[in-house]
Amino acid sequence: MKKIHIILLILVAAAIAVLVSFLKTTTTYDTVATAKAKPGKFVHLMAKWDKSEPLEYDAIKNPNYLAFTAVDSLGQKVNVVYHNPKPENFELSERLVMKGKYVGNVFECQSIQTKCPSKYKDQDPSKHVPQGDTKTTYNNAPSSAIADKQ
Repeated sequence: MKKIHIILLILVAAAIAVLVSFLKTTTTYDTVATAKAKPGKFVHLMAKWDKSEPLEYDAIKNPNYLAFTAVDSLGQKVNVVYHNPKPENFELSERLVMKGKYVGNVFECQSIQTKCPSKYKDQDPSKHVPQGDTKTTYNNAPSSAIADKQ
C-alpha cells in the first residue's frame, strides 16, 4: 500500500470515531413510560407541571427540596423530586426539560430547564399596530423642512 492510502484509511477511521462519539452525546426526550422502563438510567424527560396536584416547596424550611407532579404529552403522570432551589419562572413555564433518573416511584431530577412562552408571542391580537404606510411626522419643524424631508 502507498503511504497516501494508509493516511486516508487513518483519516476515515478518525472521522468515524468522531461521529460515533457525537452520537453518544446526543439525547432524546423520553416519555414517562420510557423513563419508567429505564430505572436508574439517566434520561431527559419533557413534561409540564400538573397544576391540579400540590406543589411541595418551602423556601424557609428547606429551599433545596421541590416535589411536584409532572404530566407528559401523552397524559402520563410522574412524581418528581428536585433537590435544588425552585427554578425561576417555574410557575410560568409551558414545558419542563428534566434531567435525572427514575428511582422507585419517583423521578429523581438533577436539573430542570424551564421553557417559557415567547416574549414575542402576541397575547391579544386586538393590540396590534397596523403595519401599513408609516410616515414620519415632524411636530415642531417648519413646513418647508417637512417638505424637504419627504
